[in-house]
Amino acid sequence: DETVLCSSTEQREKIVISATEHLHHLIMTGQLEVPVSTVAHIIQKFKTHGTLANLTGRWKRNIDDKLRRRIVVTVSKEPRTTSKDIKGELLDQGTSVSDRTIHRCFSQSGLHGRRPRRTPLLKGNHTKSRLELAKMHVNKPQSFWENDETKLELFGEAHQLYVRRLKNEAYNEKNAVPTVKHGGSVLFWGCFAASATGCLEVVQGKMKSPDYQGILGRNVLPSVRKLGLSWRSWVCQQDNDPQHTAKNPKNGAETCIWRRHPSNLRQLEQFDHEEGANIPVDRCRRLIDKYRNRFIAVVTSKGCATK
Repeated sequence: DETVLCSSTEQREKIVISATEHLHHLIMTGQLEVPVSTVAHIIQKFKTHGTLANLTGRWKRNIDDKLRRRIVVTVSKEPRTTSKDIKGELLDQGTSVSDRTIHRCFSQSGLHGRRPRRTPLLKGNHTKSRLELAKMHVNKPQSFWENDETKLELFGEAHQLYVRRLKNEAYNEKNAVPTVKHGGSVLFWGCFAASATGCLEVVQGKMKSPDYQGILGRNVLPSVRKLGLSWRSWVCQQDNDPQHTAKNPKNGAETCIWRRHPSNLRQLEQFDHEEGANIPVDRCRRLIDKYRNRFIAVVTSKGCATK
């Protein structure tokens, strides 16, 4: 064996030098005390690879290219497939590999383990409505979006769950975890437009239809005057909460609610009023300017969750 009988780099160099001088293999064998086959192998390897060092990576791989492609297809169809699942399937087929080998196969294919993004639970009617809304408004001029209200809710951390996905597939439906929205202990009513922020009010207790009407009466028109909107150029949007869809509040206004879980209600109310007034106008403008891109993303995803 070359590694055992001729492990010295100096010996290998002597064999190559003797070969360039056209010295016979038997003479080199007698001088260096190595087998003829080793001399021939060293000379042939130097001619082929141009090196005298031991070559690495010559073992047969447990996972060949065909098997790797099959693993990638399996994980692409079901990103929640774990390395243990793959290992069990391969073991049933007579191939024994380690978890580390499977993880290396994932990494080489760009399928790194990621926590799934939490997206709203979208059913068929939801995706259809989202797609219709996006197509209806995607070509609206920028002036249409000079006023906006939206509902914000903070979520906790996702569960310890991982999916195998490529770099730009975070929001694919199969790579996300559907979530539903639950009520918070404190509600805020607030609004903003591209020009500035509007009024902000804390909802006291459980909000019912009369309470919601009072909020609209105390805040909508003052917000319109504060934002400098013309009388008929603004639209106030709301979601489908029961207090919004009751008969009494259906007065043409559409609004929504901001939620948060505070530790000190009085300080939080004061903080929200101060921070709401300090939101810069250019930040509101940037949010409004992104509406068309968001609708394009909804159309591209066919109504499913987007970034």
